[in-house]
Amino acid sequence: MAKPKRKLRSTHWFGPKDKDGLIHRSWIKNQGLPHHLFDGRPVIGICNTWSELTPCNAHFRQLAEHVKRGVYEAGGFPLEFPVLSTGEPIMRPTAMLFRNLMAMDVEESIRANPLDGVVLLAGCDKTTPGQLMGAASCDLPTIMVSGGPMLNGKFRNEDIGSGTHVWKFSEMVRAGEMSQADFVEVEACMSRSAGHCMTMGTASTMASMVEALGLALPTNAAIPAVDSRRYVLAHMAGRRIVDMVRQDLRMSKILTRKAFENAIRVNAAIGGSTNAIVHLLAIAGRIGVPLALDDFDRLGHDLPLLVDLMPSGRFLMEDFYYAGGLPVVIKELGELLHLDALTVTGKSLRANVRGAKCWNREVIRTLDAPLKERAGIAVLRGNLCPGGAVIKPSAATPALMKHRGRAVVFESIEDFKARVDNAGLDIDESCVMVLKGCGPRGYPGMAEVGNMPLPKKVLKRGVTDMVRISDARMSGTAYGTVVLHTAPEAAAGGPLALVKNGDMIELDVERRRLHLDVPAAELARRRARWKPPRSSYDRGYVKLYIEHVQQADRGADFDFLVGGSGAAVPRESH
Repeated sequence: MAKPKRKLRSTHWFGPKDKDGLIHRSWIKNQGLPHHLFDGRPVIGICNTWSELTPCNAHFRQLAEHVKRGVYEAGGFPLEFPVLSTGEPIMRPTAMLFRNLMAMDVEESIRANPLDGVVLLAGCDKTTPGQLMGAASCDLPTIMVSGGPMLNGKFRNEDIGSGTHVWKFSEMVRAGEMSQADFVEVEACMSRSAGHCMTMGTASTMASMVEALGLALPTNAAIPAVDSRRYVLAHMAGRRIVDMVRQDLRMSKILTRKAFENAIRVNAAIGGSTNAIVHLLAIAGRIGVPLALDDFDRLGHDLPLLVDLMPSGRFLMEDFYYAGGLPVVIKELGELLHLDALTVTGKSLRANVRGAKCWNREVIRTLDAPLKERAGIAVLRGNLCPGGAVIKPSAATPALMKHRGRAVVFESIEDFKARVDNAGLDIDESCVMVLKGCGPRGYPGMAEVGNMPLPKKVLKRGVTDMVRISDARMSGTAYGTVVLHTAPEAAAGGPLALVKNGDMIELDVERRRLHLDVPAAELARRRARWKPPRSSYDRGYVKLYIEHVQQADRGADFDFLVGGSGAAVPRESH
């Protein structure tokens, strides 16, 4: 068994032949581990986000066992540890509020323990960026294994997508087109196996981003959670991380500017979630790579949509995998990417996808015959969003991409829920729905409420989309002409806070313009009268969050966590 030439971090714990070494070895041995495992071999931490409160990741105990097999097989010593798990379907007020807390947990757990390399197990939306942010701040050899999407939803001979059909069926119930009994039946039909959303929502998007960044083995993004090949991939990741430690292949050698540019372009080609923006910005900030909001427009907006998956298309992640998965997309993009970028395999991105083949051109299109032209995320600017706002054209209504309408304002999510279906609400399909107080500070946590349900009175006229603007996010599984991440947010005193009912708003995606048609002098008068909302949180983590979270255009990380502290061996504990 080849030993690393340099002294590993773990030997500072397990190597000494004094009382401290005895303490460290002895207590680990109480789990039935033999002495020879402490001979200087790479110690691999398996960072597990398993939780029954995170249904997407509920199969991770089994996944971790397959990683361990690979680690042992390659001559390493695996030690599994838990961290905070952020369950998107369950946590309130939003899992995004706890992404940064999870990142802190991951970072400090890695740094404080005798680990030489790390395997990250992630699946549910925020578990992927939370783990990557924390691990990037330590910069050890690291590889991620995603949990995989659940099987395609099936309802009365129709494929249904998690999230995407939630919004569709919910609107059908509100419009009187679906019974409550059918709505309940859908629940089991939609979520019928372990795994995360099988649409190209945030979970699938971030699994794809991990692969595009070079931090996962090829095909990581799309193998269904219950497919035996997911466990094979976990086994091989366990083998590979041991060699990465021996080669000192750290995250900073992989997460370069080229890697982030690749991820942005792949995100455009797959019709990925707008949530990838805040997560990639935050990860880049941790590893020290300059990345800005405008990079997403400059690098990705003009790219075509190649993947025909919900919410932008018809198919689901299971179909994507059978068609060839992300390696086919990367190969199809070709020289539009930095194919020389290094990956966790120790090879280039080009080498990883050289043998990729497409088996279904309905699911994965060619550059010459894409699903949609110029479908990447657009970054908007204007007096309503001096810090920027984003829109996902591939999920929007083309006729609404240039629109001028009267603002109908909701001051909070509670105000929205109380009034949206009120028969007396003065609104029609030409109006622009504006929601405030849902940004990083305001919600707090920047919840996925930006794709506001349309008023019943509008739905009953057969209208399926309207322009909606907020400082919130939306689920990657959602769709519509929805302007998101408006910065600065209303709670921070951004211009969104000054919008009133009846103001005219102009959206022009082609010109990247979002304009509040109100004279500057009037806006100045409104600002002079504006008072910041009082926070109801006066203690604990949420108070810390509100005081230190950055705006969406900077990734919504904490200001004091940008950058990293490495993984120097801490002083002894006894």
